[in-house]
Amino acid sequence: MTPHIEAGKGGYAERVLLPGDPDRAAWIARTFFDEPRQVNAIRGALGFTGSYRGMPVSVQATGIGRPSLSIYVHELLSVFGIRTIVRTGSCGSLDEKVALRSLVIAQAAVMDFEVDNADAWRRPDPALNKLATTLASKSGIPHRACPMVSSDVFYHPDPLGRFDKARARGASACDMETASIYGIGARFGARALSICTVVDSLVTGEEIGRSERQQVFGPAAELALETLAADWNGDRPSR
Repeated sequence: MTPHIEAGKGGYAERVLLPGDPDRAAWIARTFFDEPRQVNAIRGALGFTGSYRGMPVSVQATGIGRPSLSIYVHELLSVFGIRTIVRTGSCGSLDEKVALRSLVIAQAAVMDFEVDNADAWRRPDPALNKLATTLASKSGIPHRACPMVSSDVFYHPDPLGRFDKARARGASACDMETASIYGIGARFGARALSICTVVDSLVTGEEIGRSERQQVFGPAAELALETLAADWNGDRPSR
């Protein structure tokens, strides 16, 4: 138990999905998990543990932005011994070729104020990244494997122009959390990956409707779970 997580020892599986929205965490658990059980509800940040095709797995909502996410990820890694984290969140497109509802697999991520610092760019676990991109390609899911830029500012007077430097370095999408997940994961020696769903475009001004705010994340959640399951099966001893 921590100030923000009420689960007891063993409450979380070793692999955890990290959406921002508590309702999305509940939807993922109900939709994809076998025998899900709620393990956290403090401040409405819902967490669930269950299994997916025999693999123990959890999902924990992290709230909006870097400060909130950092608290939950820090506690999961430092107190509960979680070793693998996958963000299943939303992002905005910075490239007209990155369409609404498509997936972005973040090959690297940086905060917007550190774009010029080469050491600030963080990367996902290589094996998880390779598995996710391979599975996405085989399944035909519209996706882009590319760098992302993260920002603490959601509303900005120049939504697209502020990311010009990041776009010049290949970033095709933006969010508020991926750079932090990769940074905290590296600090704790944990494996991290970020798979985001494009919900709006800073180029065209398009955005998905509110009615889609859960089901539209299904492909990202399923890809994350399939990636973890493939990795888990590879790690399992032969019987």
